[in-house]
Amino acid sequence: MTDSSMKQQPPFDEILIREYLLDNPDFFSRYPELLLAMRIPHAERGAVSLVERQQESLRQRVSQLEEEITSLLSMASRNEQIYMFNSALSMQMLKCEDMGELRQVLSSGLKEQFQFSHVRLITVHDIDSELSQIWKKRLDSGYYFGRLTNEESKRLFGSEVGSVALSRLSQECGQVIFAIASSDPMHFHPDMDHLLLSQLKQLLDHQLPKI
Repeated sequence: MTDSSMKQQPPFDEILIREYLLDNPDFFSRYPELLLAMRIPHAERGAVSLVERQQESLRQRVSQLEEEITSLLSMASRNEQIYMFNSALSMQMLKCEDMGELRQVLSSGLKEQFQFSHVRLITVHDIDSELSQIWKKRLDSGYYFGRLTNEESKRLFGSEVGSVALSRLSQECGQVIFAIASSDPMHFHPDMDHLLLSQLKQLLDHQLPKI
């Protein structure tokens, strides 16, 4: 064994020391002088004491927790807004007496609340090959969030759009696509939740067969 290889090997088993410290978290309370004596490399401040490093780690953890709490509060506020909006819109939709009125209430409400560019209820006829293809290709799982080809956008909305949320309604409604479009290409994406669309879909599934 060469001198260089002997220098690279520590005279102790680091894994055993790590496990001992994990099993004995009060070790440094019994030897407090080690806290100040130990120095840990720091990318910006050079060597710092173990106490300083621990304080910095705690500050970073507190900052991370604050960001997580802020994100959760923001999500809760958004979900509350969606719930309140859906409740109000649902009451209006339940009062609709025909398809035309239902389309108008649904479209006006969603456009005003979320600034969507298009809101449509589209009946798919088997003889319409373009719509039938969209029905089979995009709505195999029941929902589709994301972008469409230019041809698909024009067939569904009459113009190119940024991104879309599509849902097919229940069989009791016939072959109907509930389609929403945004001018923002990133607004609807495959990883987003179905909360808004699924609640409105359930109401449409209930209401459409009755009018």
